[in-house]
Amino acid sequence: MNGRMYAVATAARVEPYPEATTLSLETQRLIFRLTLVVADVLALSVALRVGYWLRFDLGVTISPEVVPSAFYYPQLIAFLIPVFLLAFAIFGLYHMDVLLGGVEEYSKVFHACTTVTMIVVIVTFITPQFVVSRVWLISAWLLSFVNVILARFACRRLAYAARDRGYLLVPAVIVGTNQEAMTLVAELRNWRTSGLRIVGCVTCDGQANAERWEGLPVVGSVRDIQRIISQHAVVDLIVAITALSREELLRLCEDVNASEGVHLRLSSGLYELLTTGVTVSSMGTVPLISLNKVRLEPQQIWVKTLLEYSLTFVGVVLLSPVFLAIAALVKLDSRGPVIHRRRVLGVSGRQFDAFKFRTMYVNGEALLKDKPELSAELQANHKLKHDPRITRVGRWLRKYSLDELPQLFNVLMCQMSLVGPRIITAEEAAKYGRHKLNLLTVKPGIT
Repeated sequence: MNGRMYAVATAARVEPYPEATTLSLETQRLIFRLTLVVADVLALSVALRVGYWLRFDLGVTISPEVVPSAFYYPQLIAFLIPVFLLAFAIFGLYHMDVLLGGVEEYSKVFHACTTVTMIVVIVTFITPQFVVSRVWLISAWLLSFVNVILARFACRRLAYAARDRGYLLVPAVIVGTNQEAMTLVAELRNWRTSGLRIVGCVTCDGQANAERWEGLPVVGSVRDIQRIISQHAVVDLIVAITALSREELLRLCEDVNASEGVHLRLSSGLYELLTTGVTVSSMGTVPLISLNKVRLEPQQIWVKTLLEYSLTFVGVVLLSPVFLAIAALVKLDSRGPVIHRRRVLGVSGRQFDAFKFRTMYVNGEALLKDKPELSAELQANHKLKHDPRITRVGRWLRKYSLDELPQLFNVLMCQMSLVGPRIITAEEAAKYGRHKLNLLTVKPGIT
């Protein structure tokens, strides 16, 4: 399916936007920020109070000889909560460009909580009479981070639900009416959580004028951009960069710079390639864009790998009796190896062997020789609805997905993830066209 067919097919599934609310966007954002403040206060109150409970109710302590007074902790908690909120504001955690940003937002929460904790530590050094329980301080630090993250995750779900009902949507227009613009329209209109309400499209010089294009109203040409911004209260201009000439793009930048509060967002022209993100750096006075080869940032990869290694190692230890039992069943059911190796593609197209418990007879291909209809079905779909090659134990293993348990070792070998896109072979990759580059930016997953 080429780019145009993909865009048209996707656009055809798009549901109309919900009706716009009568509340202004600024009012909606203010309500959302206030909701975040309330959620943060509740999360911090619980975190600091649980820390108190651990130290003074349960008696958990690091230094039993040091007995800090428990009486001033309620006042200390009441004082620290506004300090936390001030730190959150300083770190931009109530700014809409940061909110609903996932890892970036959570990283700022961690740094803000750590900063407040370090301030308390410094005060204890400067003021000797100010003694704070280390158990309370450490637990308050960890729990404040975890609780605020959970609260903001819940608020994000609320924001997504609100956007599906017409709230917290930023008015935007698509500049350009070429193939790249078609892909942008299809993707952005289906991705409701992006927070964009696409009010129309803008034609460029030399492009035919019409009342509608790809289901969107044509609100004017690129020469009328200031009028369009004012008339439709546009906040985001999404530019299909391949639709504009160099002169048009420069003129558009000049016009948008004169409009305060309007963001100019340039598409790369290589949507299928740049889903991994880019790095902008300057060489001399020339800004250059570098394509990231993988989707995740280094710190994200580190955290994800640490989590997966921990869970996988525990899983392998606990499931070792299950491994042995399945291996014995496979061996007793039919002749052949216990483990089947399937050559598949990993990150950046690197090939590796994915492990599975063998679920087919070793002479499986011979069983299809006299069944041309099954061979044709296999070639078309890469699987069979009623496959004679599958063993009795194999059917049971596939039914409960137990045949994939050995892929836990692929996770330990850094070839796969616990959760990720489906595994594909080099032959299957051709079916994805240019979008296979998207699929190969992260490790394939067991599930």
